[in-house]
Amino acid sequence: MRKMLVITRDGRRSEALGELLDQEEVLTQAAPGASGDRDVDALFVDVEALLDKDGSVGKALEGLWARYPSAAIVVMADEEQTQVAEDAVKAGAFDYLTHPIEKEKLGLVVDKVRESDVVLSDLDYLRDQFWNEDSLEYVDTRSRAMRDVFVKIRQVAGTRTTVLLTGETGTGKSLIAKLVHAHSNRKEAPFISVHCGAMPDSLVESELFGHEKGAFTGAVRRKLGKFELAQGGTLFLDEIGTVSQSVQVKLLYAIQERMIQRVGGERDIPVDVRIIAATNEDMGRLCEEGKFRKDLFYRLNVFPVRIPSLRERLEDLPRLCEVFIRQFNGQLNTEIKGIHPQVLDTLCEYDWPGNVRELENVIERACILETGDVLMPDSFPPDLLNAQGDMVTSPVKIGLPLKEARQIAVDRFELQYLATLLEQCSGVIGETARRAGITTRQLNKLMNRHGLKRKTFRKKNS
Repeated sequence: MRKMLVITRDGRRSEALGELLDQEEVLTQAAPGASGDRDVDALFVDVEALLDKDGSVGKALEGLWARYPSAAIVVMADEEQTQVAEDAVKAGAFDYLTHPIEKEKLGLVVDKVRESDVVLSDLDYLRDQFWNEDSLEYVDTRSRAMRDVFVKIRQVAGTRTTVLLTGETGTGKSLIAKLVHAHSNRKEAPFISVHCGAMPDSLVESELFGHEKGAFTGAVRRKLGKFELAQGGTLFLDEIGTVSQSVQVKLLYAIQERMIQRVGGERDIPVDVRIIAATNEDMGRLCEEGKFRKDLFYRLNVFPVRIPSLRERLEDLPRLCEVFIRQFNGQLNTEIKGIHPQVLDTLCEYDWPGNVRELENVIERACILETGDVLMPDSFPPDLLNAQGDMVTSPVKIGLPLKEARQIAVDRFELQYLATLLEQCSGVIGETARRAGITTRQLNKLMNRHGLKRKTFRKKNS
């Protein structure tokens, strides 16, 4: 059960809130200034409690965080106190609700608190227990599928076990391989990568195992292969399914015996390398077709890890966009601050056959073309967006119940409508609300719901 605390002078409000919550939530009440259980998941506090002390709302929130360090603070306000509640959110409060509180809105806030707790606890665990500082940005994920991948990586990294990474092209298999190496006891030794599918078959053997002087025409001197260069470290064999039968035989021998022979050589050379292989092909099918040796496959498939496609982890797409924007700001000397929410919504509907690599390329192109500080629809490829920034084809979610599918369509329309209107009004809230036929308060609530920020729509020269 989750622990929730209400800080209010009005006991009736606390009782009303308790009646709206599910049975799995434990709700208690405290008076303003009183001490209570520090282990609280969510703290519902009346605006009056924030205004008790002299000073800013921010200082009042700091006092609450000192007493309840792990709590998400949700401010409760009357209609006329909305501005104070909004100031509290800007100062770090999780969200706010207005009286009378509706069960549906309360449920949405509680769900958001729960989701936030899961993500933060997972990330704290990863940060405190295992991952080095350079990896934190990469392992910060909202996707359960990717968290499962990182759990497996954590389990296998410290061993010398052979790992087979599978997944579609562009999912980040090479990054995962580097992550395994960076958290292994071989991290101070070399990480050597070989793209088996990017070189002619006649050169693969020489690249992997090296050659002696005079072994073939053009071999004017001895050359060390990747196995020897990776001595004591990790050898990453990308697109392993493309290697020839003759190379497969030598690979099997190298993995089994930890010995290699250079091309043209006669003596065995001991090697100590950890193998990580990757493929986007169905290795089982290749074995059935006789294109890949089953015994080698069994040697490589000791610890398989499947990397999910971007379609399976769309929760991470907004964060990945932020990461790539920061990356290209440094590379291209640009100052892009974000991505238009209408565009972001559209990107989340795209199928992404090229996965994370395709997203990276799309963001790089947009950063080059964009003349402002926010990535707008015109900076994206026409096969992703049409002139209005909408999807060229918007799939109907027939796998969902009609009610849920309808709500998704309504949300998408609201987002696109408001984003377009805010852009036309240069982010002026009063004018946007007037043209939409709603109050400024209603507009602010809709903007908060859809993650729309006024600064995104201000004129670039203002």
